Amino acid sequence: MTEYVSTTPGLYPLPDWAKDRLSDLKGHQKHDLVSGDEEGDLVEAYDEVREELIQDQLDRGFDRVVEGQARWDDMIAHPLTVHPNVDTGGIVRYYDNNNFYRDPQVQGDLTDSGDVAQEVEIAGDQVDDSAALQAVLPGPYSLAELATDDHYGDPEEFQHAVAEFLAEEIHQLPEHETLFLLEPSLVEEPPENPWRAADAVEAAVDSADSDVVVHTYWGAVSEDVYTELLDVDVPALGFDLVEGRKEVLELASEHGAPDVAAAGVVDGQNTLVEEPSEAAADVEELEDAAEGLDRVYVTSNTELFYLPVNKYREKLSAVAEATEVLN
Repeated sequence: MTEYVSTTPGLYPLPDWAKDRLSDLKGHQKHDLVSGDEEGDLVEAYDEVREELIQDQLDRGFDRVVEGQARWDDMIAHPLTVHPNVDTGGIVRYYDNNNFYRDPQVQGDLTDSGDVAQEVEIAGDQVDDSAALQAVLPGPYSLAELATDDHYGDPEEFQHAVAEFLAEEIHQLPEHETLFLLEPSLVEEPPENPWRAADAVEAAVDSADSDVVVHTYWGAVSEDVYTELLDVDVPALGFDLVEGRKEVLELASEHGAPDVAAAGVVDGQNTLVEEPSEAAADVEELEDAAEGLDRVYVTSNTELFYLPVNKYREKLSAVAEATEVLN
């Protein structure tokens, strides 16, 4: 019997009150964004935001609760932009949408930082017994693609260094049930050497003690990327059934799927709120194509920070209610 688990890939929008307060505390320029050394009133503000984002999930009965990543000014590039051996360059478009991040320019060895581990540890103290903690990190291929290498000098060596950096960040995480590794670049910027990208993913998750989901989105990965991910035996794959439904179902039908999957059935970028029964039906269609799954994480296809706060909360409800329909 399939287990259905409600969750999201994290990265939530700031509550309206927090936008004004954080703007006053941080300033309005590129150099005023999070750098990893916040203190005082700024830390307290982020603590309040984190509590609210976690409560949003608990109120809806989520099975896995994320920290919310309110500090991630640079979206999934965050773990590098706060690293001491990384300089932040100019503002760069975040994939093909209207969001921007600071270009992380790697100037030295990517030693461990533990920045995300601290966030997750604080979140763990706020998650009650009704849910389990989920951590969120970028995947190694996407993080390397979003960064500029001014130190290693070789694309293969750089991707390996990013994978090793993430492996150490994962090792430092406090106890958690699930880890989502976000890999949109596997879709948006397909690797020339899919086996190398898959090896980087495998290297990053090697130190994980939790259930790991390699979550791809903004469509479906190519067939060669998909088969390489299967070959390295990734623990679980995330599928975007909003933007890549047809292609995802074809891949799962032709090549099979891991026993555990994440089904992105709620649109993280569109304010139109899904009917829970329709989202649940999309999950069941993935199960049919994969000829059965042991566990499905029911989720939005992308991060939710693109949405207005009221719509983000409605999307959380849609995910929770779709999971209830399945159960």
